[in-house]
Amino acid sequence: MDTGTNRTENRPLTKSDDYLWDRSGEPDPEIQHVETLLGKFRHDSPTPVFPAIVPERRGTFFPWRVRLFPALATAAVALAAIVAVTFLVYRTKPTSTTLAGWDVSEVQGAPRIGRKTLSAKEGASRLGIGQMLETDSQSRASLQADDTGKIQVDPSTRLRLLSMGSGLKRIALDRGTIHTYIWAPPGQFVVDTPSAVTVDLGCAYTLQVDDSGAGMVRTSLGWVGFKLNGHESFIPAGAACATRPKVGPGTPYFEDSSAEFRAALTRFDFEDSTPQQRAHDVAITLSEARNRDALTLWHLLARVDDQQRVRVYDRLSQLVPPPATVRKEGILRLDQPMLDLWWNELGFDDISVWRHWERSWAGTATPVREK
Repeated sequence: MDTGTNRTENRPLTKSDDYLWDRSGEPDPEIQHVETLLGKFRHDSPTPVFPAIVPERRGTFFPWRVRLFPALATAAVALAAIVAVTFLVYRTKPTSTTLAGWDVSEVQGAPRIGRKTLSAKEGASRLGIGQMLETDSQSRASLQADDTGKIQVDPSTRLRLLSMGSGLKRIALDRGTIHTYIWAPPGQFVVDTPSAVTVDLGCAYTLQVDDSGAGMVRTSLGWVGFKLNGHESFIPAGAACATRPKVGPGTPYFEDSSAEFRAALTRFDFEDSTPQQRAHDVAITLSEARNRDALTLWHLLARVDDQQRVRVYDRLSQLVPPPATVRKEGILRLDQPMLDLWWNELGFDDISVWRHWERSWAGTATPVREK
């Protein structure tokens, strides 16, 4: 049912409605009431007169603005285009990474990486994985890797970078001489030679390889592991160890030992061909041994035959008595835990450091001499 309000809202416009627009119609009481309320806000001042707007004449007043605004607009569009293209390119472009390897600097002469000759004017170059560094008879070079160490490369040396992973840095020394100072964790820096694998155990050492593949390591700090097919040597600071192709590392010794001691040991390791010769040189080694030479006798235990092993055991026991838990019969059968316990009595660090890394080297390939 329609109400009064509805009828009012729906009725057609009459003349009274004209009063709302131009005050010509019949006055509406409600509108008059509103006018009374708002009357106090009525504006009765004269209409202000504004100056006429004169169109600016192009090219006669501030002409630089005419040229500047289009130029700015063009520059803004160009800049926006450059930003857009840069974003699209670099959003999909992979982040560049530094090539894994060693920084190489020329120290003397003209060392080469592959066919590229290094120059002091060009600064350090990079030896990458698979690349070869070579020095001639008048050249020297220096290698450095911040997370690994430094290597000084002598004349007439050739080496290759095999790997540079987070847990293994490996090079191959084909020939020549390098001097290394390594601060990487033990077991992470390895040098392959034609006749043995050199494993750094936190040290500084010099490694030499001649044209036949024979090598020599001399340790000046810490100690080095030298191994080939299970044949292993531990070389502490002040000691040296030779290696030969197809034979592997010999028996380590201190370089201040007697000449007779060192000569007999060299014959035993690489020259003797009969049991009688070997027994003769073992006897010389044992008679010349000092307390410090317990290092050599401990290694000899695993290198002599059963008959000579008893003689080596007896002499080593005189120099450094075995721990209470080490039994003679265990040593004679080369029980590894007992041998390791005795090693730890020699004062050349805990052998467990080597054993820890040796387990990870179970699959290490035999070094192969490059043709």
